[in-house]
Amino acid sequence: MKVLQVKFKFKIPRSELEKEFVKVAPKFGPGGEVKGLLWKLWLVNEAESLFSGIYLFKDEASLKEYLKGELFAELKRLPIISDLETTIFDIMLEPTKITQGPIKY
Repeated sequence: MKVLQVKFKFKIPRSELEKEFVKVAPKFGPGGEVKGLLWKLWLVNEAESLFSGIYLFKDEASLKEYLKGELFAELKRLPIISDLETTIFDIMLEPTKITQGPIKY
């Protein structure tokens, strides 16, 4: 499994951002368009106009396919965001298991 963190600054009120994300969220859910995605967390720090998405992919190939795909390209083209960053992580399974992290072992 691989974890992807996507973060960016947003230039619209949080309420508008959330409305837009509610529209696209089904694409990231079960049976959605993102192959190999197990789940996604949608995070916001309104005070800093900062969004972060945490994605759990079943494997690195699925994660890389998402980053090269049209959904991610659409995100990069949005005029309401800036300072887009992505970071890929491995999961430390044993400590995550102890703290009951939301993954299947």
